[in-house]
Amino acid sequence: MHLKDPKLYINRELSWLKFNTRVLEEAQDSSNPLLERLKFIAIYGTNLDEFYMIRVAGLKKLFKYRIRVTGPDKMTPLEQLEAIRSYLHQEKQTLQNTFDEIVAKLRKEGLELKNYKELDSKTKKEINEYFFSNLYPVIVPIAVDATHPFPHLNNLSFALVLKLEDASHPGDIKFGLVRIPRVLPRFVQTGNTYIPIETIVQAHLESLFPGYKILSSAPFRVTRNADIEIEEEEADDFMELLEEGLKLRRRGEIVRLEIGENADEDLIAFLNDHLNVDEGDIYKYRIPLNLGALWEIVSNKKFAHLLFEPYTPKILPPLDSGEPIFSIIDHEEIMLYHPYESFDPVVKFIKEASRDPDVLAIRMTLYRVGRNSPIVKALINAAESGKQVTAMVELKARFDEENNLIWAKELEKAGAHVIFGIPGFKVHAKIAQVIKRDGDRLRQYVHVATGNYNPQTAKIYTDVSLFTADKNITEDATRFFHFLTGFSKKTKLKTLYMSPFQIKPKLLQLIDEERKKGKEGHIIAKMNALVDADVIEALYKASMAGTKIDLIVRGICCLRPGLTDVSENIRVISIVGKYLEHARIFYFKHSEPKLFIASADWMPRNLERRIELMTPIFDTEIAERLYEILQIQLKDNVKARELQPDGNYIKVQRESGKPKINSQELMEEYVKLLYNAHHKNTTNKAKRLARRLLKES
Repeated sequence: MHLKDPKLYINRELSWLKFNTRVLEEAQDSSNPLLERLKFIAIYGTNLDEFYMIRVAGLKKLFKYRIRVTGPDKMTPLEQLEAIRSYLHQEKQTLQNTFDEIVAKLRKEGLELKNYKELDSKTKKEINEYFFSNLYPVIVPIAVDATHPFPHLNNLSFALVLKLEDASHPGDIKFGLVRIPRVLPRFVQTGNTYIPIETIVQAHLESLFPGYKILSSAPFRVTRNADIEIEEEEADDFMELLEEGLKLRRRGEIVRLEIGENADEDLIAFLNDHLNVDEGDIYKYRIPLNLGALWEIVSNKKFAHLLFEPYTPKILPPLDSGEPIFSIIDHEEIMLYHPYESFDPVVKFIKEASRDPDVLAIRMTLYRVGRNSPIVKALINAAESGKQVTAMVELKARFDEENNLIWAKELEKAGAHVIFGIPGFKVHAKIAQVIKRDGDRLRQYVHVATGNYNPQTAKIYTDVSLFTADKNITEDATRFFHFLTGFSKKTKLKTLYMSPFQIKPKLLQLIDEERKKGKEGHIIAKMNALVDADVIEALYKASMAGTKIDLIVRGICCLRPGLTDVSENIRVISIVGKYLEHARIFYFKHSEPKLFIASADWMPRNLERRIELMTPIFDTEIAERLYEILQIQLKDNVKARELQPDGNYIKVQRESGKPKINSQELMEEYVKLLYNAHHKNTTNKAKRLARRLLKES
């Protein structure tokens, strides 16, 4: 078969929808605690918001400009849009039924979600007082007629649309809106009851429009194109250009309308006269709009027993000794696997560097750092104390641009040298370098990772961190930062691999080397997404030669496994569970070294349009640990779903007599065992026990 045949490739947008369905399946899973199930509904909703803001908006733009073919599957933008709409309209019923089931079960636990109309008279009186004291002064009633134009609605803004009749002139029909500002809570809480704010406002509409009879009303929400396009013509004006782009995001073209199921056709027609949304992108829901706001309910500490049992990330030897982190790294390389192992040593690495009088320079890439970042604060302190601080702040980190802009300005103010990216490329690499004076020479230390320098996401994302003083890596780190800060046509590193110049050719070479080994070859690759057509074609060729290929791909996968004579030696699983699988780990049986970690997924954007890093793992013990992580995940028969040739996923079935293996729970137990054993001075025994536990699994 011709390996460029479109039938061999799954459309990336439809593959993403399947991923979000797997998130929804976690909300349906009765073995998950109730508030965790509600949390998965919230994640499903915010995922879908972003998908419409970026991916659907992009397809609409391609359709508008009459671009016909967009990927190796050869689906046109219009075919993709129609498939997306069909898929989501069908899945809507499952979403609503799942939500209703969870709400009904929460009610039995004493946690209620009720509309205003369902409240008893005593509670209604309390909520009425709340409306007039807390909501009435803030919400905005808006008339829409010849003298009152339809207002601008920001991206993801939430409002009510209503049809009114003048009480003194029967038959005089008007339309209006009530904007519900984001500063207000999505749900009003009284005791253990949460009331959607729009149902409270709906009950008081006549007080907002005195002299008018309310004929009908419905909540609605709009989604706009939120993809910022910035022409990077003048580096000096980059921050200004970004600020302008963020303003434009609020005014992007409207790509979706969500509206309450009770909305009559007059209300929808009135809205769409002004919004001009394609009929297929109008979604009617009987459940509350803005599912992401369900976090307000999930975070109720009184019902924490309805969440997963909390797990505290551990600090394992030798990092728990209290010894300065640089002294520890002098003696050995250290790998951390978050969130099972604490992110605190990464923060400590930068904090100690900022305070150490012998540290001369700190260099870092910052992609998503969070709002209250202890790492950036340490960099600011270091810069203010006279150290040379270089920070590559990626201002194009989608949906974190504003946050990164604030930190960039603070760093500049402190005297740090701040770089705002490379023209034409996003810098997605995760690396930090510390240069320290040791007598009459310099020592260099590097932290390289698969995830962001964000202590908050490090508690819920699985990622790999590596601390090293290996001269080959530290010298490459210097070359890397020199490349970022200066003019350089020498774009190749010696030990690390950097995209867009080195990672893809290296991956293709590694895959081909395994192909040449035929049935003796083995590839295991864990990543977030597999999209790149050249890489997929190379994997197909390796499979056709008999090479065994195991892929652990959390999200999008455009490769079709299990096709006769093409991909029958390829298995693809996706793990969706308590933690978001974010680490990129690659194993090639006949390579030396065999293991690599990377910031890059196997997507064209990561391999061809971003600055990324892939790090070879030379330390045999660390390589063994990474291999074990891959093996555990491949044996998962609780949270793993296996991709079928038709693009659907089915839950991995547990073989008769085999134990249940939830890879994430197993890793928690493994790290806990090591941690507890160390505090009982039985570390070696614990390691043996832990290894046996993993092997038996």
